Amino acid sequence: MADPAGARRQIRAEDLLSNEAFEEIRSETYRSLRPRKGLRRVAVGPYATFYFECYDTMWWQIHEMLRIEKGGAAQIDDELAAYNPLIPQGSELVATFMIEIDDPVRRARELAQLGGIEDSIELVCGDAVTAAVAEDDVERTNAAGKTSSIHFLHFPMNQAALANFKNLETECQLRIRHDAYGHAAVLGEATRQELMGDLE
Repeated sequence: MADPAGARRQIRAEDLLSNEAFEEIRSETYRSLRPRKGLRRVAVGPYATFYFECYDTMWWQIHEMLRIEKGGAAQIDDELAAYNPLIPQGSELVATFMIEIDDPVRRARELAQLGGIEDSIELVCGDAVTAAVAEDDVERTNAAGKTSSIHFLHFPMNQAALANFKNLETECQLRIRHDAYGHAAVLGEATRQELMGDLE
């Protein structure tokens, strides 16, 4: 994996291990990555969760997909195309945004009310507001107004937002301004320090 500073921005085929080699280090790698993944998880309201991604989380995810699906070399290009866009490029944060409701009936009911939620999310650091930009690979809110339970979001930060984010005396919030789901959460200091590596 990359160094903790997160300086690497793309995963290449030559960065990947064989399934056999990955299996040998899988448990140890997961133990080292788990605390960082915990810092990168931010809950907003009762059932919305943001998982901020980086080179290392995507390196792990690609290996897990290769391990599960066993597609070999033929699978690699598809996985790189799917996950490389989720690695932040130095002036942005990138998050997998999930609406996590275990009960399928309730989940369907809630998702039907949350159309366009992906367009109502922002990162607010002091007086700098960064609107989330959803990946446009597929339409995640349908014509009936039902949204998907998973979205991939970019937070492209300008210089003022970057400066405010790195100044730990300035409060930063993740905010959802949807009519049916208006919630916010303050990003803790440890989480911000972890995410600062994405902004180098």
